[in-house]
Amino acid sequence: MCGIIGGYDRENRPFGTALAEQACERILHRGPDDQGFYETDGMLIGNRRLSILDLSGGHQPMFSDDQQIIVVQNGEIYNFKELAEGLSCRTSCDTEVILRLYERDGENFVNQLNGMFAIAIIDRRNQSLLLFRDRIGQKPLYLYDDGKRFLFASEIKSLFAMGVKAEMNWEGLDAYLTYNFVPPPITLFKNIHHLMPGHMLKITPQGSLLQQWWNLAEKPIESRTEDSWCEEIVDTLQAAVKIRLRSDVPLGAFLSGGIDSSSVVSLMSRELPNPVQTFCIGFDDPRFDESKYAREVSDLCNTRHTCEIMNPNLIATWPLTGYHNDQPHGDVSFMPTYWVSHLARQSVKVVLTGDGGDELFAGYDVHRNFFANRNLMIPREDLETDYIKAISLMQPEAKSLLYSAEAKSKLGKVDASIYATSHLKEFRHLDPINQAMALDIRLLLPGNNLVKPDKMAMAVSLEPRAPYLDYRMVDLAFRIPGLLKIRNGVTKSILKKACEKILPQNIIYRKKQMFTVPIGEWFKHELSPFVNEVLCSSRSLERGLFRPERVREMIQEHQSNQVNHTRAIRALLAFELWQRTFIDETFDHAPTYSELGINSPTDFQTDMKKSA
Repeated sequence: MCGIIGGYDRENRPFGTALAEQACERILHRGPDDQGFYETDGMLIGNRRLSILDLSGGHQPMFSDDQQIIVVQNGEIYNFKELAEGLSCRTSCDTEVILRLYERDGENFVNQLNGMFAIAIIDRRNQSLLLFRDRIGQKPLYLYDDGKRFLFASEIKSLFAMGVKAEMNWEGLDAYLTYNFVPPPITLFKNIHHLMPGHMLKITPQGSLLQQWWNLAEKPIESRTEDSWCEEIVDTLQAAVKIRLRSDVPLGAFLSGGIDSSSVVSLMSRELPNPVQTFCIGFDDPRFDESKYAREVSDLCNTRHTCEIMNPNLIATWPLTGYHNDQPHGDVSFMPTYWVSHLARQSVKVVLTGDGGDELFAGYDVHRNFFANRNLMIPREDLETDYIKAISLMQPEAKSLLYSAEAKSKLGKVDASIYATSHLKEFRHLDPINQAMALDIRLLLPGNNLVKPDKMAMAVSLEPRAPYLDYRMVDLAFRIPGLLKIRNGVTKSILKKACEKILPQNIIYRKKQMFTVPIGEWFKHELSPFVNEVLCSSRSLERGLFRPERVREMIQEHQSNQVNHTRAIRALLAFELWQRTFIDETFDHAPTYSELGINSPTDFQTDMKKSA
């Protein structure tokens, strides 16, 4: 688990040691244990390493015996032991397996990998740079290309250290206000993009080639008995958990008490000889506190459980989480995710998580609410249009009320719905529920829900592993008919039935609680001065992006309980903090509120209290 950087200069200009070191320094948190980089003939790759496997022998970059192939990676290849059989590996590190596979099989090596990864390979034999990203997008990889010099990095802040200027992408702004995150492949920065999941980018003196090496859309739906599906779900999940227990350092698990993390912990407890270390964050407000359920699962699975009850005002963490995210996210669960990662890192270096279960098996309220009692036989185009409205943060009419005349002029006729419609069209061969799940896999996971565990855990040098996102689980989930996932208003129906073999029913069928904080209520009361200071300050309003009267109206409507604008207000707050962190001044560290020109009331402190 690491962070990687690099580039390809088409004019063969050198990058230099200083630039490589600066880029690596910006992602020190991703890999505090080791650093390495290599430059040759206008090509650069670098790595910051968090040592998980072969602690002494896993230094990167790794070189072929003839020094012609050089490899760095960010991630973990879980099946490296099986792949190493028949290869001439000198270490027990998964990065060497990548090197030897590429030597033997060329670009097709990637299809054999079970893992999460962003891989960079220099092949001096044909003067090429190759980049590979895992199937689902668990590991990030950002790209910049000005036509002469191409750059890549695990985090956008490394690109700035390599000389890229931070400028806002207007198309990204409209997409952010549409989805509550910036959908890949674009970012909120001009000329900076994601490499999409399941894709390879190859750069040679002849040009650039972008290829999709894995495609979710190819999976066929099967007709089988429910018992057969349930058996395969548990067997596949257990195999995914088992292979993720490979580690040369201590590991544990996040445990919220929900079905996804609980099923993972239950299966871990069956595989490990000693009690699993589990970690949980609780809240004073019972509406948002799941810690009692986590404790119940801990007792059931006999784990070594650590829970901390957070001071309800987590807002002090916002500039820090925003800095590590690189882009704004309206999802405030990034903050408690940071703190549970911080808690776990005090004891372990690796955690297993329940990420992916909701997106594979239809676990969100929006899934249930949208598909409940809906006629799925209407034209698919109409269904898609309705679904995009259901998942949107702000509708076009609401954005039009908010944008200033200048912003409307800059935006022109951009239509952010294209980022959803393009994927939905690709998945029309699936039933409507699986089509919606496929959109989540393609857009929501790499755009937001996988950014959260990666960026927040790596901010404290912790590696998160997600068994539900094993490619075998993904393939299985999209062979199951959608009508088995949402039935009679019950989300994740087939998964819940499967988990009856490993968990008690009161855990499986309890009402789902979102891992978030009651920030909408705080906006009305203790955070009211903060909201007004940030959004109604001259510094914010003078940007000319939004109509001041509309911003003030939204705040007033929310604080007087006329309209619930929680999601829109938190998105606007995150956007303003992003502006001050990356556009007004590009910080090389997580800024304080004072550095951002914002008062931070003393009751926003982040002291954490030990819970029994």
